[in-house]
Amino acid sequence: MNTRPGLSWQFTQAITRTPADSVARGLRATDHGDPSGEAFRKEHALYVDALKAAGLEVEVLPALEDFPDSCFVEDPAFCLPEGAIVLRPGAESREGEAAAIQPDIERFFDIVVNLPEGGYVDGGDVLMLDDEILIGLSARTDRQGAENFKRILEAWGYTARVCETPPGVLHLKTACSTLGGGVILAAQAIAESGLFGDRKLVVVPDGEDYAANVIRVNDVVLVPEGFPRTLAAVEAAGFKTVAVPTHEARKVDGGLSCLSLRFARS
Repeated sequence: MNTRPGLSWQFTQAITRTPADSVARGLRATDHGDPSGEAFRKEHALYVDALKAAGLEVEVLPALEDFPDSCFVEDPAFCLPEGAIVLRPGAESREGEAAAIQPDIERFFDIVVNLPEGGYVDGGDVLMLDDEILIGLSARTDRQGAENFKRILEAWGYTARVCETPPGVLHLKTACSTLGGGVILAAQAIAESGLFGDRKLVVVPDGEDYAANVIRVNDVVLVPEGFPRTLAAVEAAGFKTVAVPTHEARKVDGGLSCLSLRFARS
C-alpha cells in the first residue's frame, strides 16, 4: 500500500451547495418528518462556518430546486490531489446531479474524468484513508460501478478495495469515518465485521450510530451535535472536536461528510 500521510484529512478547499426548498422531498429510508429548507440553510451556514474555522476556503454553490438532494455534494463526485472523478449516483432522482456539478468541479481541477456508464457509485460509499481507498457496495453503489472506479484510482497510483457495506446501512460512511493517523471511528456492526483488520478503532457508543459519520478537517473533527458520548470518545482518542448541528440533514439521511467535497490544492 502506498501511504500518503494526511491524504484523508489535510485539506485547503471545500465545495458545498445551499439546500433548496425542495429538500423537503429528499430521499429517506425512515420518515422523521420533512426538513425545512429555511432551517436547513441556517444549519448549512453553521457547517460552512465550521469548515472555514478549520482553515478551508469554501465555495458555496447555489441551490438546485430540480434536485432535492443536491446539497449532498459528496455523492456525485470524488476529489484527489491529482484530479476529480465525476461519479454516477445510484438513486434515479439524483442522476442529473453529476452533470450539474461537473462545470464547478472543472473550475478547480485540470484533470476531471467521468465514471464510465454501466455502473453506479455514490461518494458516500467511498472512505479515503491515508494508505487505501475503500469502496462500499450498497443500494447506491453496485459492483460494476465500484470496479470501474477502482480501476481509475489504481491508474492514479492508489490502492483501492471493494468491500461489503453492513446490511441496513445506506452508505459505507454512514457507519464509519477516518479520524486520521490510522484511526477509524466505527459503529458497532462494522467494527465487528473485520473490514478494518488490525487498524485502531474508536467504537461509537450504543444508541449513537448516527454519529459514526464525522469529518476530520485539518486539526479538528467535526461531530454531529447531540451525541455527547461519541464526542467524548473521539476526544479521549486524542482529537479536538467541534459539534455541528445536523438535525435537518438527518431527516433525509444526510450527515456531515455528505455536505461537502473536501480537497487539498497545492
